[in-house]
Amino acid sequence: MKLEDIRRKVDKIDRELLVLLHERMGLALRARRFKEEVVDEAREEAVLERAGRLKLNLVEQSFGQQLLRTIIEESKRLQGEARELVAFPGEHGSYGEVAARRLAPTAAHAPCMEYADVFTGVEEGFFDLGIVPVEHSLEGSVTQVNDLLTRTTASVVAEVNVPVSHCLMAVEMSDYRDLRVVYSHPEALAQCAGFIARHKLEPRPFYDTAGAAKMLARENPRAAAAIASPLAAEVYDLAILKEGVDDGPPGSTRFLLLAKEPRPATPGKCSIIFATAHQAGRLFDVLRLFAESDINLTRIASTPRRNDPGNYTFFLDFEGSPGEKKVARVLKELETRTIELKFLGNYPIDDVTGQKAAE
Repeated sequence: MKLEDIRRKVDKIDRELLVLLHERMGLALRARRFKEEVVDEAREEAVLERAGRLKLNLVEQSFGQQLLRTIIEESKRLQGEARELVAFPGEHGSYGEVAARRLAPTAAHAPCMEYADVFTGVEEGFFDLGIVPVEHSLEGSVTQVNDLLTRTTASVVAEVNVPVSHCLMAVEMSDYRDLRVVYSHPEALAQCAGFIARHKLEPRPFYDTAGAAKMLARENPRAAAAIASPLAAEVYDLAILKEGVDDGPPGSTRFLLLAKEPRPATPGKCSIIFATAHQAGRLFDVLRLFAESDINLTRIASTPRRNDPGNYTFFLDFEGSPGEKKVARVLKELETRTIELKFLGNYPIDDVTGQKAAE
């Protein structure tokens, strides 16, 4: 190995150490929800004792234990701040974390591998808030999230529109024409299929866009790149070789912010879920209520009802607040025209540029 090769490996290890440290601090904040006090001396001693059993001839026992003491002190400092804990789907650097940073910039952001984990964590109080994608401007509704919304006890308290612009990234700056393989989520690979084909890259599906970036930083496979968000490149210290590798016009994803309890009524938007009897004209009767009351609908989607084959559950977003007389009147009337009605929440409207509409 030459000096440049050694330094490249050292840089890779340093990068991975910091990413792992970031993950450890996040787990410490999550653990705080299960502890009565920040300080747990028995746990600290167990961690240090375990480190003392390791036989690493280039890492003195005293150095390893002192390093862990420093990490423990920092994790206790973070736990003492009592930050809000916000769950998002995917790895650090995902578009979900982009949404979390906009809606709750001062909070600690916790990755979850499944949408259901976000919902359950909020409902049971493991997280203060949760971020989930509800629709893509190009791909449509997120079916799994819609299904979970029908069953959740959490409330929708905010929304944000996040622009989706995929970037090609690698461990170090190089000519992307020298690459042979590209990793990303199947949906992102499909959105960039033209670019991938033009440059004769082999697409390799991965469970998450940011997960692909994380793997790239950790393993540095030969002649490989990832397609992910600009934030992923920042988090994992990757070089962006080309921005905007999507085939079509830039899209966006609308994310909802979930909380265990609803917030006070506010001018903006409402989300509801309802089902009607499987009879001709019943859906029209519901939608006519909004038209006659001059209430603007911003989204309507549907999903089959699991317990009632052949019938559908409808998702409706509309402008207004439950505090407005006309909205309150329509909601009251809906109770008589539906076989199921669920009020998901009332929240400020996010602007189309994807900037944060509310804290």
